[in-house]
Amino acid sequence: MHRVMLHQASYEDCRRAIDSAFELFPIDVKGRKVLVKPNALRAAEPEQGISTHPAVVLALVEKLEEMKPAAITVGDNPGAMSYGDNEKTLRTCGLIDAAKGYYQNISGDAVEIDFVPEFLSWVSVSRAVMEADVFISVPKFKTHGLTVITGAIKNSYGIIPGALKARLHSKAWNALLFNRLIVDVFSLRIPDLFIVDAIVGMEGNGPASPDLREIGKILASDNGVALDATIARMMGVSPQSLPFLETARQRRLGEYEEDSIEIIGDLTAIPDFKVPPLITESTETPSGIREFFLGRVGLRPSADRDLCTSCETCIDQCPASALAMEDALPVVDPEKCITCFCCQEICPEMAITLR
Repeated sequence: MHRVMLHQASYEDCRRAIDSAFELFPIDVKGRKVLVKPNALRAAEPEQGISTHPAVVLALVEKLEEMKPAAITVGDNPGAMSYGDNEKTLRTCGLIDAAKGYYQNISGDAVEIDFVPEFLSWVSVSRAVMEADVFISVPKFKTHGLTVITGAIKNSYGIIPGALKARLHSKAWNALLFNRLIVDVFSLRIPDLFIVDAIVGMEGNGPASPDLREIGKILASDNGVALDATIARMMGVSPQSLPFLETARQRRLGEYEEDSIEIIGDLTAIPDFKVPPLITESTETPSGIREFFLGRVGLRPSADRDLCTSCETCIDQCPASALAMEDALPVVDPEKCITCFCCQEICPEMAITLR
């Protein structure tokens, strides 16, 4: 049976939750190389709730220091396509300071690994990920336009450097394909431990939504499927309605049924938690689930004139070159758009919504 910890926490006292996670899911790190991978989507201040909060990463690093590993590396591959944006992104998120000197730009050194020919015959994965003896994933509790939730499994998409992530988005051109793709990436190097920053979560049209929610918990598990199923239940979403979880279950990566998960702590659904548009319309049956995720193909990004600053970041980061400026506003070419929604994720002003 899988186990998932839900521990009350704040950013001021989250070390207690980190200690409890290691008591429940003991890992021998002494004399071993440890990689800590937070979720650093893009350059955003910690209070925006877009990335793993630095207080959680700091508490984890300090815990690891006491356990005497041979080496600690803290790093991620943010959503931006340029390798040079790595340090800027993590510094803005407060994660370089939180890393206490263990930060590494893991984008610059990668190894090629055989992959799924349907998407690409090979992919590059950060060497620091593949060569780590212990891999600890530290996701953020958030919603996501393509996968509904982003947690343990989706966080592993960041083991791939930014430019290649964009290319994979273009290969997995609809939401159902993308849900399968993230399980393929997750399987390349499954983390040994997951610690989720759910102290302040994100609801609404994530993963870069202005709608934040005080939750006050740290979640932990050694199984990503069970953990993501628990996140889904907290959001009021049925785990079986999420294609990536069903794919992971079929591949025997874990179970999402309630009777297969022991909850350590208090699991209650968050009242009136806002999930991405359309999820509540028709996900009671397999056909309804399929229609919902295929329906994401019909959505297109739209910029809010009151929020947009014409910085053109979305244009620079679009893997399909589907955006162009018109009257000082980015406008999408619907024929070119591959519905990856990278523009929404990367927009520094959160000015892009899906319509």
